[in-house]
Amino acid sequence: MKIKCLLPLLLLLLLTGTGVFANVRLPAVLSDNMILQQRSTAKLWGWCEPGEKIYVTPSWASEIDSVKGTRDGNWQLPLSTPAAGGPYTIQIWTGSAARRSNTIVLKNVLIGEVWVLSGQSNMEMCETWGLPDVQEELPTCYNSQIHFFHVPRTTSLNPQDDVKAQWTECDSNTLKSFSAAGYFFAKRLNKELHVPVGLIEAAWGGTPAEVWTPADLVTGDSTLKAEAAKQHPYDGWPYLPGYCYNGMIAPLTSFSIAGALWYQGEANVGAPSSYARLLETMIGSWRKAWNSNFPFYYVQIAPFTYGGKNQGALLREQEAAVQTFGNTGMVVISDLVSDTTNIHPKDKHDVGIRLANWALAATYHQPGIVYKNPWYLGMETKGDRIIINLADAPTGLVVKGGDIRTLYIAGDDKVWYPAEGKIEGSRLIVSSREVKKPVAVRYQFSDAGIGNLFSKEGLPVAPFRTDSW
Repeated sequence: MKIKCLLPLLLLLLLTGTGVFANVRLPAVLSDNMILQQRSTAKLWGWCEPGEKIYVTPSWASEIDSVKGTRDGNWQLPLSTPAAGGPYTIQIWTGSAARRSNTIVLKNVLIGEVWVLSGQSNMEMCETWGLPDVQEELPTCYNSQIHFFHVPRTTSLNPQDDVKAQWTECDSNTLKSFSAAGYFFAKRLNKELHVPVGLIEAAWGGTPAEVWTPADLVTGDSTLKAEAAKQHPYDGWPYLPGYCYNGMIAPLTSFSIAGALWYQGEANVGAPSSYARLLETMIGSWRKAWNSNFPFYYVQIAPFTYGGKNQGALLREQEAAVQTFGNTGMVVISDLVSDTTNIHPKDKHDVGIRLANWALAATYHQPGIVYKNPWYLGMETKGDRIIINLADAPTGLVVKGGDIRTLYIAGDDKVWYPAEGKIEGSRLIVSSREVKKPVAVRYQFSDAGIGNLFSKEGLPVAPFRTDSW
């Protein structure tokens, strides 16, 4: 009887002594081929047996770090990353520092700059959409310094902790299904900064900004809740607040990033009046989740025939207002549209380059880069003329192709007439024979109007209006 009683104890000691532990697990975003944010405190995390000890050592350091799993089987460990470089390996195991068990070795890990790409279909657009600029890239696009992590379309009622995706190197196969705008952004950053660039794409065509914002922040704001109620459900497309955030953004928020790129807005044209409030709420929630005031650069929606009620123009106005939110920047693309009946302009090369220029100048402080579009600063009236002052046109303005298009002027009667514009440096002198006492000016303030006023550096003047009618 005594021998039988001792057998379970001996077996337990034997198993403990030989290092039998449960498998340590990692989320998909921590895998081979990943790019970690340089010079940061990156996080490694995952799951284990409750109370189990996890050991980690990266090949760029000689020290072994360790952490004890929580009572509910989670673990997280901060990891200091060096300057850009690699490839490296990271070893993660259980057992002890000297006797390893259940070892995971992450291979081809690079250190560089990591950006999240999100929004709707214009961010998703890739080679399979028939984009000539990307098709021309395919034969020579292989770049071991650019890696992709493509989050599949996923919704959830509650925030998730993992996604089904994998890191891949940029080549002619992986590029075909990855964001074209994102690729051209990464290519320029890699060329100018000489560092690896990792892109995490989490986008879904046709989605309003509400689905990318935590639900409680939308439903807890009476204005945002009322506007969200105007979204119409369509089969196959999420429309409820938080659903894409929970499934596609929340699982990424422990992964250190340099910043985010946003290409969205078309799905919110039906209720444009609170879009700035909504987008600022979304940006703030992402920054809080990542615990980082990272830069957020976004693309203003392109001219398109929405229906003639100026809802597209109102949405663009709301987008422009977000530039005051802090550490944000807007790219204007009205000159990159060849067909205003197509909501998906095919030029994603220049979109990516303009986003990259914002990052290079404002985030990485590269000198000599023109990245800001001229924008409306203020006005003054002199007799039968209105003088428009524009910012970020340091060497003046230029008209491409005859007279200035989409320029209008009105008096107190609020009747708009086509206007003449005369350039004086970075000022625009606006008048019309039909309006003797003007009070307001509009430029490119319509759904599908395309202006032709540029800075001499080649960037289009952002649409504007001086009235609030």
